[in-house]
Amino acid sequence: MRLIERRIGLLFAAFLLCFLVVICRAFWLQGVQGAQLASEALSQQTETITVPGLRGSLLDRNGNKLAFSEDAATIYATPYQVKHPPQAAAKLAPILEQRKGQVLEALTEESGFSYVAHKVDLPTAAKVEALHLEGIGELPDSRRSYPQGDMAGQVIGAVGSENQGLIGLEQGEESALRGTDGERRIVNDALGEPIRLETVKEASDGEDVQLTLDPVIQEKTEQVLNEVGETYSPKGATAIVVDPRSSQILAMANWPPVNPSDLSGVSSEDLMNQATGLNYEPGSTFKAFTVSAALEEKLVTPTTEFTLPPTIQVADRTIKDAEERGTENFTTAQILSKSSNVGAVTIGLQVGSEKFSKWLDRFGFGSRTGVQFPGEESGIVPKLDEYSGSTMGNLPMGQGLAVTPMQMVAGYTAIADNGILRPPQLIKRIGEREIHEPKGRRVISAKVATEVREMLEGVLAPGGTASEVSVPGYTLAGKTGTAQVAENGGYSETKYIASFIGFAPAQNPQLLAAVIVDEPQGEIYGGSVAAPAFGQIAEFALPYLGIPQE
Repeated sequence: MRLIERRIGLLFAAFLLCFLVVICRAFWLQGVQGAQLASEALSQQTETITVPGLRGSLLDRNGNKLAFSEDAATIYATPYQVKHPPQAAAKLAPILEQRKGQVLEALTEESGFSYVAHKVDLPTAAKVEALHLEGIGELPDSRRSYPQGDMAGQVIGAVGSENQGLIGLEQGEESALRGTDGERRIVNDALGEPIRLETVKEASDGEDVQLTLDPVIQEKTEQVLNEVGETYSPKGATAIVVDPRSSQILAMANWPPVNPSDLSGVSSEDLMNQATGLNYEPGSTFKAFTVSAALEEKLVTPTTEFTLPPTIQVADRTIKDAEERGTENFTTAQILSKSSNVGAVTIGLQVGSEKFSKWLDRFGFGSRTGVQFPGEESGIVPKLDEYSGSTMGNLPMGQGLAVTPMQMVAGYTAIADNGILRPPQLIKRIGEREIHEPKGRRVISAKVATEVREMLEGVLAPGGTASEVSVPGYTLAGKTGTAQVAENGGYSETKYIASFIGFAPAQNPQLLAAVIVDEPQGEIYGGSVAAPAFGQIAEFALPYLGIPQE
């Protein structure tokens, strides 16, 4: 009997011990490891995917898309799940337009995850999904498209693999263009099949940015610049077209062109927007500012006559005109129309170094114009205390300082718009917010601006340096420039920058254009290289814009 009771007692103790073990295990699992195990279970049943916010579009002034984003997919592989990788690669390669070996490499990586193709369009992604290949999946993505090809390529810029702006306006307007990514959670059943889709955070798209560029004038300007490039094989070239009444940029072109969707083999120099990034010595196009300063200081009038010797000595510099001549009498107007270096320096010496330095600052040289484009250069202008004895033999004729094409356009716009200097405008609207016309400031009087415009007409008149350029029904005004390239502490005898800046109609300017050609081959003069290009742009744009003939 006692033996039976002992056995019952031992059995009870055993049951009690087992019960205590179960209780302790349950406490351990629920109380100590409960949160961790629940998290692991949840991770096995759910997965979180990123939903990219679409990048905003870049639009021309008419609302046409220059750059936009669209939904896409990234194809990935879980290599250890892929059955028969060679056969799978053979099916995927033609759909993805890749080499079979390249796809096979992605399918046989030793890691648990590999990318097969990035930013695939949705129709292509659907074809991949229809193959029902084990181990092949898709992630939501977006991709950037440039429907106008290389139009305004350096201006628009490009984005990187993570849809971030790299260059141009894509970079400069990143804060407005970039969307905010969202998150979605996929809930799977015990077999791993999706049963529910939950939105954790909504994705939001970026804002559209509308530019002032006119697509028709932009296309024509690029066509003209391409002809210049093919004819003279320069190092580079740029052209800017603006409405001088508002300073809105209608075209900003570069040569050689680049396509933002394919930057393979493109150099950093080719990617530069030369309109804002090229520092160059302007040469004779700068003489209009020298004359403007002298007129404002009441030192000369358009008819003031100068007796000009063949050369003029300033410190250690001997300055002469481009064409040999004897001593002649030139008026202020003739100094501009014939582009006399001796005459410009003579006028500059009358202004004097202190006042001349003040006028350089007043016209904005040495400072950024404020155009809405990233990385704008500010030029290189010597300060007054840096002047040497020969400085005033250089500056009045556009040597010894560096400017940007955009600075020159802004300065000429002030002459065209009755003396008001304002920042050039490239962006018209961001999202629903309209960018108002930038405020300007007066730099010269309306009277002086009118006098300079009248004198610049002479450049395109008989005897002027661009006399062969004309547009029937319109009076043109402008200035040629042929500047030696500064190098090794001196000036090259073989490298030049040819330029022309002009506007029309001359006394009621509604169109202004600048053409700058960096190191043209063969012809080197602004009157023969750049001025005809200006004439072609003006001949097209004036009637296109509905500007009445005079």
